[in-house]
Amino acid sequence: MAHLRRSHFLDFAGSSAILGLLLALTGCAGSAGPARRGEEDVLRATLANGLRVVIVRNTLAPVVATSVNYLVGSDEAPAGFPGMAHAQEHMMFRGSPGLGADQLADIGSIMGGSFNANTRESLTQYLYTVPADDLDVALHIEAVRMRGVLDTPEEWDKERGAIEQEVAQDLSSPEYVVYEKIRAALFAGTPYEHDALGTRPSFDETTAEMLKRFHDAWYAPNNAILIVVGDLDPPSTLDKVQELFGGIQPKTVPARPALALRPVEPDSIRMDTDRPTSTLVIAMRMPGLDSPDFPALEVLSDVLGSQRFDLYGLVPQGKAIEARFELDPLPRAGIGFTTIVFPAAGDPNAIESAARAILANVVQDGVPADLVAAAKLQERRAAEFQKNSIEGLASVWADAVALYGLDSPNDDLVRIERVTPDDVDRVARKYLDLDHAISAVLIPKGSGRPVAAGGGFGGQENIALGEASATELPDWARAAISRLSVPPSTTHPVVTTLPNGVTLIVQPETVSDTIAVYGHIEHRAETEEPKGKEGVSSVLSELFSYGSEHQDRLAYQQALDQIGAKESAGTDFAIEVLAENFDRAVALLADNELHPALPQEAMTTKRDQLAHVVAVRNKTPGYLTRRSLREALFPKNDPSLNDAMPESVSALTLDDVRSYYHHAYRPDLATIVVIGKTTPAQARATIEKYFGSWSASGPKPITDLPSAPPNPPSQVAVPDASRVQDVVIIAETLGLTRGDPDYYALRLGNAVLGGGFYSTRLSIDLRKNAGLVYSVASELQAGKTRSVYFVHYACDPANVSRAGDLVARELAAMRDAPATGDELLRAKALLIRQIPLGEASVEDIARGFVERRDLDLPLDEPRLAAQRYIAIEGAEVRAAFEKWVRPGDLVRVSQGPAPQ
Repeated sequence: MAHLRRSHFLDFAGSSAILGLLLALTGCAGSAGPARRGEEDVLRATLANGLRVVIVRNTLAPVVATSVNYLVGSDEAPAGFPGMAHAQEHMMFRGSPGLGADQLADIGSIMGGSFNANTRESLTQYLYTVPADDLDVALHIEAVRMRGVLDTPEEWDKERGAIEQEVAQDLSSPEYVVYEKIRAALFAGTPYEHDALGTRPSFDETTAEMLKRFHDAWYAPNNAILIVVGDLDPPSTLDKVQELFGGIQPKTVPARPALALRPVEPDSIRMDTDRPTSTLVIAMRMPGLDSPDFPALEVLSDVLGSQRFDLYGLVPQGKAIEARFELDPLPRAGIGFTTIVFPAAGDPNAIESAARAILANVVQDGVPADLVAAAKLQERRAAEFQKNSIEGLASVWADAVALYGLDSPNDDLVRIERVTPDDVDRVARKYLDLDHAISAVLIPKGSGRPVAAGGGFGGQENIALGEASATELPDWARAAISRLSVPPSTTHPVVTTLPNGVTLIVQPETVSDTIAVYGHIEHRAETEEPKGKEGVSSVLSELFSYGSEHQDRLAYQQALDQIGAKESAGTDFAIEVLAENFDRAVALLADNELHPALPQEAMTTKRDQLAHVVAVRNKTPGYLTRRSLREALFPKNDPSLNDAMPESVSALTLDDVRSYYHHAYRPDLATIVVIGKTTPAQARATIEKYFGSWSASGPKPITDLPSAPPNPPSQVAVPDASRVQDVVIIAETLGLTRGDPDYYALRLGNAVLGGGFYSTRLSIDLRKNAGLVYSVASELQAGKTRSVYFVHYACDPANVSRAGDLVARELAAMRDAPATGDELLRAKALLIRQIPLGEASVEDIARGFVERRDLDLPLDEPRLAAQRYIAIEGAEVRAAFEKWVRPGDLVRVSQGPAPQ
């Protein structure tokens, strides 16, 4: 299925006979049909009140994902209030009759903190991913919110500040600003002229009464689709849905606005960007999801984005760094984007001429038939891999049913299978309308050097502000918070070591007919790159896309296309493939990883491009912010400060690249995870067959950073003319390591302070009560040799110091008094429930194994951690914060307008 843009998330990723009897016994007056072929684990029903329900069983992990899809979005917003649907999405987290905002926040964090929402043109979605035991709680929440919402003036006054910070956040992105300008040009005078975000002026004029009317008009069971995916029993889940949602009354939904598209006037847009590279976008209006031409457009998009197509050919020619084509489909129209990223020194006019010429050739001559076949095979692989993530599968089903208007994701694949090369050529001629395209160019521009910032920040005041207090929970939620037990393990990896030192981890999974291989080489460029050759690892990583010693770039990509594989190589390497092609896929992956082509011409091109990019990057606000933070945290001779410079990159030779490859790419530093429809014996035989000859010589390189001393306090402001809002990082080094016993007490305390969403102290202070930020989060990054504690948020310049003071005071409060029992209970529930959520996708399982191997932790460490969290008391958390956290030594780095 085509990628659907999700610009605005609220972040607070049996037989029919028996079924009929069950419905009769439970009093469900709706309808449910028999399972379709190939959908034996799918149950559909429509309740008597019109609520459509789709339940999909997937046993990857004891996890379920719910998606409530209201068929209303920015299309239905009143004139002059483009963010009305988005604002109501926010207010759904501010309470409903019988479920207050604090209760909702507590319950959400108890269930693992994975709850979200997003607003689009024709759809508003509310998403939960929770342990399977908590499905009842998630369904209760959504039923209560479907019945009604509070939308009080007091809560809207607080939430208005947060949503306006979200607007400021997006307006601080040049890419978003260009996207909005493109939409305005392509869809002038229609609801699609702007996306769903909204504007500060419109939110200033929006009232709580208007929001309540909007909810009352559009939020109804007969205007909603409920998707439930995961480790569940479909009939009993439907019974619960009927019990909770069946009594909600349907409504007469208002008429939807018409969409009268005007002719597009071609235009050119030029903007400055704070990125280190230039970007060209050529945008054309396309049909929407409702068009019969859309399946052919999906295939056309895949072909134009192929690494074997001429657009990507601009990369090996040295004209571009990236080149791609993407669809942004909307319900009744869409946008086709050609995006070319190129060095700042490049000629935008020449790049645009080359891209237009390639697209014009497609209009005239069509596309290669073999690329159409390859695109269809890749779509088949992607469809099967959708089953490898419970949350992802719920999202795919929601898109298919609520946006595409299909019965299932498989229906889109069936449509794509019918597409012919002639169909693709036809839609290319019809819709690649270069005479009415909108062109946009973003050119890098520096904003000035970092400067020391002032303000009262980082003091030792003993003030505890806005501590989360206990709330009286409904009966259906009370039991959930008291359930603190170590979740059972659902992974049973088999670990072996090959003779050459490769660690092999095999995890059989049967939820799909796929196998994925994820490899990782323990690596750190800062300690491994020779002095004066900084940047060599980056040049090397860019060269893996040029094939192997046995197959050049195009031949290698064609070999991948022949089996529909998705592959990448480097210090992190991977391949995803249908199970029947496992042997061939591993052969190709090993060929690329162990025998990269490293052609001289490509190396020269990539080296010169990188030198230009580094020269510009080193003046960009983003780089200066990261550099300033590292300089404030670590000593002058710290390896983390060994950045590539234009001179070091320009001096690199192919021999340098090859030497670095043999130095850093070693089997005794490698971990390979095989996960999918295979056995440990088969996986080992295949991996050893193709990776067994990999060898290493000489001592292992140093891949660990030295320990870091305590940092002094400082404040740095990095000017960024492209931002209207400051992004702020507050940090300090900590003396402990990942193996220190205090790690778990600090992490538990961090969950109280800022490691969850709505019920943490920082979120209550900065977002819920003060409306200073859109989001705030804290994180303990603990490694084998050093650790750093971070807090990050974004806010208006006038509020940077105020928000920073709240952060410092809350850190001091964690040292001065134990967290309350209720806070610890919520934090423990959060961290323990995150364990099964971290195993709800094949990729998450594999990445978790690799991360734990890198940190010298046992593979079952999450369960060991759960036992530790359950035993920790408030005094232990306070003692850990008092020992390691220094509120007087915080570093604050901001990027944006001058902070106050």
